[in-house]
Amino acid sequence: MAILITGGAGYIGSVTAAALLERHEKIVIVDNLSRGHRTAVPVGARFYCGDIGDGNFIAMLCNRYRFDAVMHFSAFAYVGESVAEPAKYYVNNVAETIHLLEKLLEAGIRHFVFSSTCATYGEPEYLPIDEKHPQRPTNPYGHSKLMIEQVLSDLSAAGLLKYVALRYFNACGATRSHGEFHLPETHLIPIVLEAAEGKRSAVPVYGNDYDTPDGTAIRDYIHVSDLARAHIAALDYLLSGGTSEAVNLGNGAGYSVLEVIESARRVTGRPIAVDFMPRRPGDPSRLIADARKAERLLGWRPGISSLDEMIASAYEWRQNNPDGYHHRGNTLAAD
Repeated sequence: MAILITGGAGYIGSVTAAALLERHEKIVIVDNLSRGHRTAVPVGARFYCGDIGDGNFIAMLCNRYRFDAVMHFSAFAYVGESVAEPAKYYVNNVAETIHLLEKLLEAGIRHFVFSSTCATYGEPEYLPIDEKHPQRPTNPYGHSKLMIEQVLSDLSAAGLLKYVALRYFNACGATRSHGEFHLPETHLIPIVLEAAEGKRSAVPVYGNDYDTPDGTAIRDYIHVSDLARAHIAALDYLLSGGTSEAVNLGNGAGYSVLEVIESARRVTGRPIAVDFMPRRPGDPSRLIADARKAERLLGWRPGISSLDEMIASAYEWRQNNPDGYHHRGNTLAAD
């Protein structure tokens, strides 16, 4: 089976690509490397550096490989950046994805797994959040993902494709070969580990006046290997004749910012200082998933639910890769 993975040099895309290669699938990765890393591409995948909105480029790949399905990870995903630069997010996450979909449909590709987000829900009206919860994003990042969900829904209603939109909550953790490495880093767990490693003086905590037990925001964390398994389960579901669906991915348990920091202190055995800052615009106070639909529809459940275990996997990867992906040799297949 031939599968196109967009954004496969990024965090979740590279882990999913590696898992698919273990199943002996033919994997082709497209990434423009604006946020991804060339050396994160797993050995055995064919890699092309290019833009998903380049119609001729995508048409060439579709003609060459005759893909059975597409997994779409390619997107900008920083909430704060989306608030400051909304047009950048609508061009990259919406317009470019629509151009990609046009070429996939022309090539006859009818199965699409979409990396969506819980940010489409906005401030929750109730917890845990199920798939029927109103979608009212509070930032342009969430809006951009919701727009593509609507496009996919319309295409599906027209009989042009089938899709699964995976609305996952906060990805974290690492496998032995792949971890989280962003420049700049904005995600909480890597920032906390940077502080533990002495690479920053303190962890900025944005808001300590939320309506939560300790005043800091609460999030549902899910291990990246569990996310990869869910994407593969969604692919198998579609290829076996499944209908178009939106599905939450999460553990169903929430941890506050301060609880994450305390977990990292336990895991690393190191002190971690905290610097309280004003709230960031667009940040909901609590996000916790109801992921029962994923179990019912895809036969998926998270395998790693312990916060300490998730953070420990990230810490181990960082200890083994102190320079992230920068130190690795470049011996991967390419065209």
